[in-house]
Amino acid sequence: MKEETLRINADFGVPVVVDTHKADWISSPSSGVERIMLDRIGGEVARATSIVRFQPGSKFPMHTHNGGEEFIVLEGVFSDEHGDFGPGFYMRNPVGTSHTPFTEEGCTIFVKLWQFQDGDREPVNIDTRASVFAPGLVDGLGVLPLHQYLTESAALVRWQPGTHFNRHTHFGGEEIFVLEGTFQDEHGTYPSGTWVRSPDRSQHTPFSDEGCLIYVKVGHLLEENGTLSDPAERTLPVAV
Repeated sequence: MKEETLRINADFGVPVVVDTHKADWISSPSSGVERIMLDRIGGEVARATSIVRFQPGSKFPMHTHNGGEEFIVLEGVFSDEHGDFGPGFYMRNPVGTSHTPFTEEGCTIFVKLWQFQDGDREPVNIDTRASVFAPGLVDGLGVLPLHQYLTESAALVRWQPGTHFNRHTHFGGEEIFVLEGTFQDEHGTYPSGTWVRSPDRSQHTPFSDEGCLIYVKVGHLLEENGTLSDPAERTLPVAV
């Protein structure tokens, strides 16, 4: 029997804002593992963006990333057979890689599944807290590039208090997760823990009065990416 297809914030042509501190945690099939579903197309195997929380001592079965996995460790220590990764680690596990995640002390991660472009095979492992940020396009901005492939680009951006950026258009869309502080634009105010997704060709004029640190991905929400098939149609292991 084909599993139920969930469609959560599945229209990539409309803006979405989620304050994850006010969202509900949903249990996963693995004991001690919960998630907040930010967007999702599929069932337990899905194109998904989520916050995933592992309770101390919990683990997840060995699985292969048939659609690729990208994540940032927000709290605690995430572990697998390849090492231990504390807060600030940014990881990309390309299509075809596998691991068996676990945590001794517990951890929380921001994770994206089934969102790799065809041909993107570069693994990434960056300790962002030990990395140097380069000057941005305006005074008060620091940028740490994380990954780039074709139209897609991901980075951490640090905003000093009082920084303002120019009005601009997001060709291919923009996705932001606020890691620290408060990010702002003319559409709203987004405190730490807020996830913002803006569609292709959306515009804004961002700023930050108190300063902030954000994860930002651009160029990955082109129109054709809004019509992805349900990954559950394929035979794959459960994904968080």
